[in-house]
Amino acid sequence: MARNRKNQSQGLLVGPALKASLICFFILVCCVGYVWQKKQIAELSRQIRNQEAHYNDLRDHNDKLKKQIAVLMSPTALEARAKDLRLGLVAPSPMQIWRLPEPPGDVPAGTEPDRQLAAGRSGAVAAVMEQ
Repeated sequence: MARNRKNQSQGLLVGPALKASLICFFILVCCVGYVWQKKQIAELSRQIRNQEAHYNDLRDHNDKLKKQIAVLMSPTALEARAKDLRLGLVAPSPMQIWRLPEPPGDVPAGTEPDRQLAAGRSGAVAAVMEQ
């Protein structure tokens, strides 16, 4: 015998409505999550662009400072600054220049020169302690 809708209980109608509402809620959460994610991506890309622009500005400023240092450390600029300050600096005469011989190459540790240096130090320490 066929049932009428009038005879069906209200509990049976709640199930499909609950399923439909859960599906709609899931779709809504997915949509909100998608929009939030796109917003976050846009915000992060904006931050990256700002940081890259700041980095480029700092690099350009650093290059300008390097060029300024090179100009200020040039001999002509130093001579001009010394004249402006009236320091009385002049180039040294050849008699004032001392030429020193190059020290010997790398000497491995534990060789004779190290022992002599250490012996010289201990003798100096002993002489100081006697006084």
